[in-house]
Amino acid sequence: MGAHASPFAADVRAVLDAIRRIVQVLRASSREAEKQVGLTAAQLFALQQLSASPGASVNELAARTFTHQSSVSVVVQRLVARKLVVKVISKDDKRRVRLALTDAGRAVLRRSPEPVQDRLIAGIAALPGAQRQMLVQALGSIAEVLAAADHAPPMLFEERGREGRVTRPRERRAPSARARRA
Repeated sequence: MGAHASPFAADVRAVLDAIRRIVQVLRASSREAEKQVGLTAAQLFALQQLSASPGASVNELAARTFTHQSSVSVVVQRLVARKLVVKVISKDDKRRVRLALTDAGRAVLRRSPEPVQDRLIAGIAALPGAQRQMLVQALGSIAEVLAAADHAPPMLFEERGREGRVTRPRERRAPSARARRA
């Protein structure tokens, strides 16, 4: 028999099938969020987490979304630009900025689908500690083989552009100041 009939091949196929199923659910969820409320899955997840933790800072939101602060910051900037979130200076410490949902942000959440990240996080959390550690090590090793970048990854379905900045898929950018003057 060929190499494709080996236990190795069966393991590789099982892993790839599991990854494909996860990616398929994540993609479908992201498309549904964009279709229903015009937000990426990452933006919807950030809104939902802000709703659950009103007045969170960007760092607190990063912790709640299990994402690097710089990645969350980009998503928050987009939500602020869309007037779904506002930045509020803390009354206790003028150096601290708190995030708050606007009425428009709360309205979007009322009509939005449940973010799939909640189920993904629950699935990971349900694993026994030893299995979680093996998953961390295995996926980390695979990411290294794929030469995944060393910088903080963007939130799920919030992609980085060519310049390394995080961009929304198919996002239309506002014309530059030079283009507006022309």
